[in-house]
Amino acid sequence: MATRQIYLDHNATTPLHPEVKAAMREAAEVFGNPSSLHAFGRQARQLIEDARATVAGFIGAEPEEMVFVGSGSEANNTVLSSLTCCSGHCDARGETLRQLITSRIEHPCVLEASKCIQEKGITVLYLDVVRTGKIDLGQLKKVLSGKRGLVSMMMANNETGTIQDIKQAAKLAHEAGALFHTDAVQAVGKIPVNVCDLGVDFLTLSGHKIYGPKGVGAIYVKKGVPFCPLIRGGHQEQGRRAGTENTIGIAGLGAAVAQRVKEMPGEAARLRTLRTMLSEGLTQRIPESTVNGHVTDCLAGTLNISFAGAEGEAILLYLDLEGIAVSTGSACASGSLDPSHVLLAMGLSPEQAHGSIRLSLGRDTTEDEVSFVLEKLPEVITRIRKMSTAYVRRENTNDGK
Repeated sequence: MATRQIYLDHNATTPLHPEVKAAMREAAEVFGNPSSLHAFGRQARQLIEDARATVAGFIGAEPEEMVFVGSGSEANNTVLSSLTCCSGHCDARGETLRQLITSRIEHPCVLEASKCIQEKGITVLYLDVVRTGKIDLGQLKKVLSGKRGLVSMMMANNETGTIQDIKQAAKLAHEAGALFHTDAVQAVGKIPVNVCDLGVDFLTLSGHKIYGPKGVGAIYVKKGVPFCPLIRGGHQEQGRRAGTENTIGIAGLGAAVAQRVKEMPGEAARLRTLRTMLSEGLTQRIPESTVNGHVTDCLAGTLNISFAGAEGEAILLYLDLEGIAVSTGSACASGSLDPSHVLLAMGLSPEQAHGSIRLSLGRDTTEDEVSFVLEKLPEVITRIRKMSTAYVRRENTNDGK
């Protein structure tokens, strides 16, 4: 194992904030069932409701509009699955909701859920994206024309960091009579998010992306919007998610959000400076390297970059030997050898997509760590390219022109 360890995979998961650890240790002493009416139960219930108020306030919602669930993936599946359940088939006017509109760059949990509901008879339409990773809102307006349904669009992409115009997309959906959901798992805690300003009907988030625990997420459900539980069998979460609440995890999520309130405002500028240092340094030092994603409308701490003549998996492994942790894309798709569906949708070739890595920075990332990456990554790319017979042959051909 390398003597130095640098973690640049915060979009996959984040380390627990020290204050979150402390809050969870304290919550671990509260063992009562939150549904019980005695003192032990009331103590647990208070922890949950305090966290609910904190999370709701952070995104501009009312506490009763928040539903705690087991993960961001469960949250997204719950919203999309509402289209196939009895109470989810009608909107506020009693008209059927039989269409889902989403995009080709969504998280795997949304894409897989979309396939599932399509098999159950729901029409699913997929929006295209341009080279920067921005979703084509003109296409959205066109396919929405005169149709009811649900639009599901991620706020910030987990692989490239590109941020979508959710406010405008939600406006278009509502003008057509459709409901709107945004997967904000990568956005909440990194950029300002206010559900009232955005005008969304559903918003989903996750604890472990913002220095909170794994195994807990939340759904914002706007008052009056039709909703159908994914997990049934109990009255918990206002009857919207059965199962005894994860008191420790929910307390941890609340604590994580409380820390984001304090730290997020000053963090973005620092991370953007480090990202620029990393981006410019790599493209200057490594020929045939290309940054993927929108130049300005992107998360401050996310950098996706492609290197010709190098496989992303090989880059990852060589960097790991140097003590540097990065990703080749979505952590939820890391077991697949297929090129990134996000990068392919943006117009990259399979070779370019295979030669991409994602570096995602966090609250503990330092300038010294970025400098170390700028020292080691060019050496790794040079080493890999020398082993690539196709790349060497191409270089020799170009030299002979």
